Amino acid sequence: MINKLDNLVEAAQKQTKMKLAVAVAQDKDILISVSEAQGLGIIDAILIGNKEEILDIADEFKIKLGDTKIIEILNTAEATKQAVKMVSEGEADFLMKGKVDTSILLKAVLDKDFGLRTGRLLSHIMVYEMNSYHKLLFLTDGGMNIQPAIENKKAIIKNAIIAAQGLGNKEIKIACLAAKEKVSSKMQATVDGAELKRLSEENYFGDGVIVEGPIAFDLAISKEAAKIKAYTSPVVGETDIILVPTIEVGNGVGKALTYMAGAKSAGVIMGAKAPVVLTSRADSSETKLYSIALGSVIAANM
Repeated sequence: MINKLDNLVEAAQKQTKMKLAVAVAQDKDILISVSEAQGLGIIDAILIGNKEEILDIADEFKIKLGDTKIIEILNTAEATKQAVKMVSEGEADFLMKGKVDTSILLKAVLDKDFGLRTGRLLSHIMVYEMNSYHKLLFLTDGGMNIQPAIENKKAIIKNAIIAAQGLGNKEIKIACLAAKEKVSSKMQATVDGAELKRLSEENYFGDGVIVEGPIAFDLAISKEAAKIKAYTSPVVGETDIILVPTIEVGNGVGKALTYMAGAKSAGVIMGAKAPVVLTSRADSSETKLYSIALGSVIAANM
């Protein structure tokens, strides 16, 4: 099981090198992270976009691209379409968002003719490493699904399980986040959490998966808090995946971990034929590198 993001990079180095298609690649931080990933032997990149801009950025910031393949397509939508096609047709193993709106990228990913549709729900997964927790913590979904109903939460959990298994997790413990542990019809998160726990107990999510819910954040990550509150569960203090009830909760928790707890992170979209590396414009090149490594390891295991 991978417990550090640097170990994730090491795992990506040891496996078969994956091919990454970057949609609209003319972005400094994207090119820095791609160059570093190539230098570490994680990927071979294919850059699609404005070749002149890509080379100008590389020259200005001394980014080593070497003989990286660059496909010139000036139109943003067409460049994105080409990147998606390359993954769909097996010329690349996974996809990364460059200087393109997420809506344009997802439209291409979901295209019926050339996209990466699987029939599964797409969901965003962040993986966090912080000094205050003893292993990687997966958080989903703070980036795509706004207020998922129970059926969507089932799909979001399944996507997160695939990602966690890709990182070597054999036993996966999932906390369905809510404000309290007692079920209340006035709080949908508690109702859904209890139902997801019941499904897990019936092996709906497969062997080795334990779902607890509803459960508050402190109990999910702190054995001491659970002891004080006399709450028992195998998930307590050992949570691998936190399922949030809404996008606002996921966004808030994730940014609090990053900006207040100093967490390192990586992020991908799951549910398509291949992982889609999607990071924020505010994310560092380090986060983008870790995200490439995450996408690479998951792609190899898919």
